[in-house]
Amino acid sequence: MSATSYRFIIADDHPLFRGALRQTLETQYPDAAIEEAGTLEDVTARLEQGGDVDLILLDLSMPGMRGFSGLMYLRAQYSGVPVVVVSANEDPQAIRRAVEFGASGFIPKSHGIDIIRQAISEVMSGNMWTPPDVDLAADDGSGDLVQRLATLTPQQVRVLMMLSEGLLNKQIAYELSVSEATVKAHVSAILQKLGVESRTQAVIAASKIEAGQWQVGGETAEAAEAQ
Repeated sequence: MSATSYRFIIADDHPLFRGALRQTLETQYPDAAIEEAGTLEDVTARLEQGGDVDLILLDLSMPGMRGFSGLMYLRAQYSGVPVVVVSANEDPQAIRRAVEFGASGFIPKSHGIDIIRQAISEVMSGNMWTPPDVDLAADDGSGDLVQRLATLTPQQVRVLMMLSEGLLNKQIAYELSVSEATVKAHVSAILQKLGVESRTQAVIAASKIEAGQWQVGGETAEAAEAQ
């Protein structure tokens, strides 16, 4: 594939960083189509327009996302589109998590332009790129839970995100334009897949994986309604 047919999506809610990353890509791939998105909704809207996307450069902290939820959703919904996380979070555990959830690479924002170009080039060549000093094989004992989270469907990821925000079933149903019965079915499936018994336990389980990024806010919702 020639560079003229490449299509990139830069997903970051900071316009200045999007602009800097765009300049890097334009220098590296001068004839590529480069699109920008400031929210997860913007990203999905561009993907739903059709046409092949060769790479998404994804910040972990954008409106519509909590922790790795945006990455989980994109990998579940658009499994054929490579995603590289570009983040200010340089925690080795976060880098390992991103790879476990299907990222093709992880580029810390603190890295220089030359390294960013090298990383993108590696991924575009079909390889994975992460900082060389990060041990991807390190095991903190949460591998089983990561695998369970990775089995969630795109809609189940969205429901889990909303549970973590403390939303009730009827509120989730409104946001997703589905019935409350459908939401309850999603919640039941989430509990079964994660091997937990309650909404709060599901959110706490997710928070353990998110390296402090996915904040628990759903304790009161469970008291307000049953699954």
